Amino acid sequence: MMSERIKVMVVDESALVRDMFSELFRTEPDMELIGLAQDPYIAVEKMKKKLPDVMILDIEIPRMDGLTFLRKIMNQKPIPVIIFSTLVEEGAATAMEALESGAVSLLQKPVDGAPKYMEENRPIFFEAIREAAETDLDKLIKNRSLHAPKQTADAMISAPLPKRLTINTDPIIVMGISTGGTQTLTRLMSGLSPATPAIVVVMHMPEKFTESFANRLDEQCAINIVEGRDGELLEQGKVIIAPGGKHTLIKRKGETYRIEVKDGPLVSRHRPSVDVLFRSAATYAGHNAIGVIMTGMGDDGAKGLKEMHEMGSYTIAQDESSCVVFGMPKSALNLGGVVEVCHLDKIGDRLMRVSEQQHD
Repeated sequence: MMSERIKVMVVDESALVRDMFSELFRTEPDMELIGLAQDPYIAVEKMKKKLPDVMILDIEIPRMDGLTFLRKIMNQKPIPVIIFSTLVEEGAATAMEALESGAVSLLQKPVDGAPKYMEENRPIFFEAIREAAETDLDKLIKNRSLHAPKQTADAMISAPLPKRLTINTDPIIVMGISTGGTQTLTRLMSGLSPATPAIVVVMHMPEKFTESFANRLDEQCAINIVEGRDGELLEQGKVIIAPGGKHTLIKRKGETYRIEVKDGPLVSRHRPSVDVLFRSAATYAGHNAIGVIMTGMGDDGAKGLKEMHEMGSYTIAQDESSCVVFGMPKSALNLGGVVEVCHLDKIGDRLMRVSEQQHD
């Protein structure tokens, strides 16, 4: 956390929304609203006087659209930007374009009922801002219901029994990733070949965006990449991106694996949760699995990775130098569930080598 208050600027055409943000920040001692602007030109003038640590930006704004302004910011004077727009609901392609242009995260603006929505989702706004303020923009560019108690994976799947599995199957890989994930996964997946073992990825991405993300990634990579569907078979050369808004688990039948997509509560403050995926891999795959925890804020996946390690899985954490945010790998390291720390550019090679060694 930053030692000084996080300076926030809001760029939104709606006077109502700007007023609501003014009220929102009155309650948070670690945040300071330093500017409100109805269009990018006003925002630029205010930024000349004081540069924000985080910007909240709508896409539909006058005089210059938000995506164009976002690209100018990231090219000229990069700062963490959170997109707050109705378009992240209406069009996943627009949302993906915002992420690929450098947005740190996305928040959906309601079409109506904004005051009630913002009050109910106050903690989500605050966590998104704190996470944005922690983002390492240099690495991001280079890689080009929080009201409820924080639940564990117990809410979705029982902890694995101490007895390790003895059955041997084809290796599978499970990954967890969050902040900086779009660029990081693109960089990793573009180097994988169709000979790579089956991969399942939980990424902290909102519902309706994961299909568009998987499709775009598939177009850029030699390996087959899809958004997961309940019952989908894990196969060599296929990457399954867990769908947003639901939990994804691994299930085994004989020597084959399929995914199970289920509704459920937030786990480790996320849905899908990395902890849920990792625990299921520990339970049903054990020593046949490789777990990888990558860039992201918080600790989702740390407990699950330790459970995988205890059940015989090989576990890898992305190193700090290549992470946009080192929070998730650091939490996993602190819990003692990591076998190897690896730079992003080395992870693909390690996955192939480890999977070959597991069943020699």
